Amino acid sequence: MRLGVLDVGSNTVHLLVVDAHHGACPLPAHSHKTELRLAGLIEDGGAISEAGVDRLVAVIQDALRAAEDKGVEEVLPFATSAVREATNADAVLARVREETGVTLPVLPGDEEARLTFLAARRWFGWSAGKLLLLDIGGGSLEIAHGMDEEPDRAVSLPLGAGRLTHTRLPGDVPDPADVRALRRHVRARIARIVGDFARLGAPDRTVGTSKTFKQLARIAGAARTAEGPYAPRTLSRKALEELVPRLAAMTSAQRARLPGVSAGRAPQLVAGALVAEAAMDLFGVDELDICPWALREGVILSRLDHLPAE
Repeated sequence: MRLGVLDVGSNTVHLLVVDAHHGACPLPAHSHKTELRLAGLIEDGGAISEAGVDRLVAVIQDALRAAEDKGVEEVLPFATSAVREATNADAVLARVREETGVTLPVLPGDEEARLTFLAARRWFGWSAGKLLLLDIGGGSLEIAHGMDEEPDRAVSLPLGAGRLTHTRLPGDVPDPADVRALRRHVRARIARIVGDFARLGAPDRTVGTSKTFKQLARIAGAARTAEGPYAPRTLSRKALEELVPRLAAMTSAQRARLPGVSAGRAPQLVAGALVAEAAMDLFGVDELDICPWALREGVILSRLDHLPAE
């Protein structure tokens, strides 16, 4: 069957269309993406602005038309941290339902981590052993750890690259003092939960998902997207430590000229790199593997697991 997963994230609204059936690897058929940046449309009181809701409704309607054009049989919609934490979330969801017909479930943070972990486990397989998963989104950082498809521990921290850029790194080239302050904040927040994971034992493999990790790995010399999803890609902590000060000294336009970095993501790359560096350092990770699957694939895989076998 042809499924579409509609991801209303803090940065983008992304419709991923796949051909899939029970027991098979989902095959991507189409991708429809709009950079909405909901995190930047939140007012001082924590509510998504009226203009932001108007834009969200229009973008979802556009994605639904794309899904219909591509013959999607079922759309699996969900929203993440930007909607989850908005003070007017109920009103936003009601308006989306009224004007688009879409009931938009809001994933709790630990569920985001759990589903992303499922995708990474399926990608790397049982031979990868005990996994530590790190995923940097626009609004949050997800961390999960375990041996099975269901992680033993899964948490979500409010350390997304978009959120931190919007709230803590004003200006095109961030002030060094702001960078240092953000570095302290990120490390203190991650350090609070490191001990919980340490009790689970050392992982056999650490995996990084999300656009932030992919871009950082590409800048550090990993294979290009054109080389396909099966090309091995890694990111070392040493390379990241050298990269962070370089990124912090650049304008967004300069970052956008780096390999693998889009103009839309360039402004938040410094915050994302600080989170990645802190997580790898505090968890004692020297090198991680980049996983091409993440939350959207986890949602699809979870749905397929509940389909009857043909």
